Amino acid sequence: MTLKQSTFILFLIMAFWGRAQKQPMKIGVVGLTHTHVHWIFDSEKSKDFTIVGIVETDKELAMRYSKQHGFSMRMVYDTMEEMFAATQPEAVTAFGTIYEHLEVVEKAAPKGIHVMVEKPLAISLAHAKKMEALAKKHDIQLLTNYETTWYPTNHKAYDLVQAGVIGELRKVIVRDGHRGPKKIGINSEFLDWLTDPAQNGGGAITDFGCYGVNLMTWLMEGKKPISVTAVTQQLQAENNPQVDDDATILLKYDTANAVVQPSWNWPIGRKDMEVYGLNGVIYADNRHELRLRITEGYDGYQEESFSLEERPSPYNDPFSLLVAVIRKEVTLAPYDLSSLENNMIVMEILEAAIQSAKAQKTIQLKN
Repeated sequence: MTLKQSTFILFLIMAFWGRAQKQPMKIGVVGLTHTHVHWIFDSEKSKDFTIVGIVETDKELAMRYSKQHGFSMRMVYDTMEEMFAATQPEAVTAFGTIYEHLEVVEKAAPKGIHVMVEKPLAISLAHAKKMEALAKKHDIQLLTNYETTWYPTNHKAYDLVQAGVIGELRKVIVRDGHRGPKKIGINSEFLDWLTDPAQNGGGAITDFGCYGVNLMTWLMEGKKPISVTAVTQQLQAENNPQVDDDATILLKYDTANAVVQPSWNWPIGRKDMEVYGLNGVIYADNRHELRLRITEGYDGYQEESFSLEERPSPYNDPFSLLVAVIRKEVTLAPYDLSSLENNMIVMEILEAAIQSAKAQKTIQLKN
């Protein structure tokens, strides 16, 4: 074989390998009762992945979504074992109850199947620790998806903080929530477990408290707070009889603090953040609009407004990022919003917040 022939064959092999690497990843969906599941059906249009199987025992629910999204009921299985055997997915996404996240990892990890769960990572720190151990033992990716991870404004705020534009960080206020699950009309399959502490771990404190804790852990580059203090209330007992629907969580750090305000009692749905430094403040008002104020004198300031575009792929979509991480096209930074490291700290803080609210006292965290 001549050198020219060898080079040509090598070229063909590399071209074939490149095409093979870019084939859509096979992803399975476990559960349909979390309505964020519509996200993955919409995201499949990206062509980065293909949904090869769905696990759902509620066939009426599966049929309803089948008609909405156009998938075949032949793709729907009763168990993870059946779906794994029939479709051989490389990854699964969990859209059932938070309590069920552990079972998904218990079934998927030993088979080398990567997992992405909806926020929060787990129903308790004990569950989270079991999931972490399984992920490390079987060398799989275990990511957590938050809506706010994909907000360009949050990433702009992070970059401004890292660049020192507002000076040393002093206070962060994060507000998340809406009028309440029942008031906004979520379907019964979701409502049944979202307001059940045995399936969700709490009410607003877990459903929306995790957002602010996740963002603060990221801004603090994985540093844990010294203490956690939380107050919960039940302002809609008729709608949420088993769980809190309003919470305030105070995180104390050496040189900063955070106030996390998750609620099912906001009159208008919101996911926003204020970041205060020694020299200015950043208002991440929503997904695309951000304001930067730099102090002048006692109460004066110069303000700059930003209207931000969506981030480039795969940083604009959870499932495209999952594919990129599994294929080692992207390496998550330490304490990235989606990372296991960040979300283990989130679980520790959330558990302390729930304990604090119940005991009506501040909980000290171990370093």
